[in-house]
Amino acid sequence: MITNRPIAPNKGKKYPAEPLTPAEVGAIIGQCSPKAVTGIRNRAMLTLLYRSGLRVSELLSLRPGDVNFTRHTVRVLHGKGDKATTRGFHPSADDALARWIDTRRELAARNGWPNGKLFCTLGGEPVSDDYVRVLLRRLAAKAGIDKRVHPHGLRHTFADELRAAGVDVVTISKLLGHSSIAVTARYLDHLTNGQAVDALQNVDLPALS
Repeated sequence: MITNRPIAPNKGKKYPAEPLTPAEVGAIIGQCSPKAVTGIRNRAMLTLLYRSGLRVSELLSLRPGDVNFTRHTVRVLHGKGDKATTRGFHPSADDALARWIDTRRELAARNGWPNGKLFCTLGGEPVSDDYVRVLLRRLAAKAGIDKRVHPHGLRHTFADELRAAGVDVVTISKLLGHSSIAVTARYLDHLTNGQAVDALQNVDLPALS
């Protein structure tokens, strides 16, 4: 069925990357209810998005069985270019993700849901990418964050935090599922001159003779 979706006002426009700080991401995710079913789902969804660098399409394609807590990986059957791939997520996402999986299992058993997507509605239907985009904007507004907040921005934030932690660009490229290091370099090319100068102060160079 063909639907006439409204054209987004920013369609075709490119904006500079604007990574969030850990405090800003925490404030956004903190707006999710810790008790409501949708809050538990949204907290897990945004936490995994933030701590894996997955594209929103990859996140929403996951099924419950695609998550491996032992190796901290997810199996993406249809990544970019429709390629199957295995991607990692940071252990800090464990609690939120495990709580949703347990909650989802109970809901599925109670309501007779068929096997479906990991992130689904209360009726068992897949969550849409539009829902995630609107959710992030709404939570950011509630948290008082003025930056442009969107799913791809969490991907940039993940990459930025990895770089700040000293992870090399090759590893970051693999974690993001990029086709080349050149693509990853563009992701990380928002460093200001001031940040570069600050970074230089902490570099251990050979002593001058």
